[in-house]
Amino acid sequence: MSGTSGSSAEAPLGPGSLLWRYAGDWRAMLPGSATGILQLMHPGIGAGVAEHSAFFDDPFDRIYRSIPQIWATIFAPDGERRARELRDVHRSIKGVDHAGRRYHALDPDTFWWAHATFTWDILRSVELFHLEPLSSEAAQRLYGETVAWYRRYGVSCRPVPADYDAFRTRFDTVCRQTLELTPAATRALSYRLADVPGHPLGPDPLATVLGALVAPAAEILVVGCLPDALRRRLPVAWGRAEELQFRGVCAAVRQGFRLVPSAANRRSLRRIQRWVGAGTRQRRYRPAPAA
Repeated sequence: MSGTSGSSAEAPLGPGSLLWRYAGDWRAMLPGSATGILQLMHPGIGAGVAEHSAFFDDPFDRIYRSIPQIWATIFAPDGERRARELRDVHRSIKGVDHAGRRYHALDPDTFWWAHATFTWDILRSVELFHLEPLSSEAAQRLYGETVAWYRRYGVSCRPVPADYDAFRTRFDTVCRQTLELTPAATRALSYRLADVPGHPLGPDPLATVLGALVAPAAEILVVGCLPDALRRRLPVAWGRAEELQFRGVCAAVRQGFRLVPSAANRRSLRRIQRWVGAGTRQRRYRPAPAA
């Protein structure tokens, strides 16, 4: 693996890993919309989503189909096989974007960025929504476990930063120099929770009740979770009032989860993901034949 060494490259996955602990927590879902925007702002990913899916007709269907499959590459006993199948889905996703640039979903830098946003998501969820911050050693270990997760896809590891500090630097560089307001990202930023079908909140009757309760907080989280430098480049309203609301939501989540039993937290997330996954199974992409 070019550029990777030591524990960052070799950290194992499993029930005792930090990745299992934090990715298996409902709080890892809270930066999810910001994670999606980070992906859609990448020219190659934004173009692939716009041209090879029904994103503009049903932007949330991609989320329902993808997240259970991606999280299964962490937790399922056959996670490595599932990761390779997910990789193969992307073989035929290529073309020319709206600015005339060629793209391919399996370009190593493009594929790595998609994974890097999930690494960021999990680390960001700990930073914002957990009472206990990660120590420097734990952050390095968690990052190393996300590298092991990435290796399951069998895509070139050339772009993978060597350690957590290098990852933070590379992530910031991509945010500043590569990401742009693609048509797909513009579309995503135009949506509000009221536009989202009920699946993420459970069956429709439950979603109707929960939607009214969580909509204001969910919408402030979308923008608030984004990296500061990137948020300033977007056509979104964000001032002192929004910042205070965001801090209040984060504090409420941190305190509220003190009352949620850990087992119930993890078990309910897995059940909802299985339920959503089962409901979208017939609409999933299928692996494309190898070239």
